[in-house]
Amino acid sequence: MTDGSREDHPTPAPEAASGLPGVPDGFERLWTPHRMAYVGGQDKPGGPASEECPFCRVQRGTDEDGLVVARGERAFVVLNLYPYNSGHLMVLPLRHVADYTELDDAETAEVAALTRTAMTVLRTVMAPHGFNLGMNQGAVAGAGIAAHLHQHVVPRWGGDMNFLPIVARTKALPELLGDTRARLAAAWPSARG
Repeated sequence: MTDGSREDHPTPAPEAASGLPGVPDGFERLWTPHRMAYVGGQDKPGGPASEECPFCRVQRGTDEDGLVVARGERAFVVLNLYPYNSGHLMVLPLRHVADYTELDDAETAEVAALTRTAMTVLRTVMAPHGFNLGMNQGAVAGAGIAAHLHQHVVPRWGGDMNFLPIVARTKALPELLGDTRARLAAAWPSARG
């Protein structure tokens, strides 16, 4: 019987971390081949399969296909395709701009208002304990799609960084993205009539 201590799971010797096939390196792997299109640049501006910004493209499709939760006059809200947590939303201007300082006053106000509404809707539908809000300005700052500004709204719960992400380096999402989008869209104030 083990007690879960470090001795039960020893760190591989440096020579075992050589990267050679079949040699254990201490990492468990969750294979997600569906992300290869993103990694390869398919859905990034300038990527091999598309020169168009995915955030601009999603505006022309159906809300269901694009995971769009709400649309405003100058901005819209979309569910993140690769969420940090269930309900991870992004608020974006309709206009293709990269930097926060490029927004005009009306766009800035609508991005802020949609962010507030997103938090209210997430509290109603999913009851998070808190939020992370943020914009990564530029690729060097962590923006995956730096060419189109987007504000992240990430709901957080006590214990959401449980053993899975820490020990298994795996994130569990309890609901399909389309189902999450439908619940949030139905709860959006304009959807209530």
